Amino acid sequence: MADAKDGDRVDVHYVGTLADGSEFDSSRGGEPLTFVIGEGMLIGAFESAIVGMTPGDNKTITIGAGDAYGDHEPSLVHEVARAQIPDEIELALGTRLQAQNEQGEAIAMTVTGLTDTSVTLDANHPLAGRDLTFALELVKIHA
Repeated sequence: MADAKDGDRVDVHYVGTLADGSEFDSSRGGEPLTFVIGEGMLIGAFESAIVGMTPGDNKTITIGAGDAYGDHEPSLVHEVARAQIPDEIELALGTRLQAQNEQGEAIAMTVTGLTDTSVTLDANHPLAGRDLTFALELVKIHA
């Protein structure tokens, strides 16, 4: 059986966990993730971990925050007046919102703080600053 290499289209089952063991994502119980190795659609270290595996192989990798979704950037956390948020938007901790920057590009933000007068919004990726561990299984290399 051939080993997976750059340019191969592969099916991979994975379970992603954080340092405390909590699961943040998984393909188990569903369809495997299909992607082309080296295309850059996923975290680079995730893709490159599949290189050299053969179908049926399993491995566990840990990707440091800097190589995953980056470090948590305090400059991307902003406190705004609650009055700036439209009344029809229900606010709660963890609520995901979308705004536009000066160039009109969409920015996803998470509500991380809430008072009667202010809302703290974090534009970092929810997994920024976190090391990620993935249990990987190469299911198939497409011909």
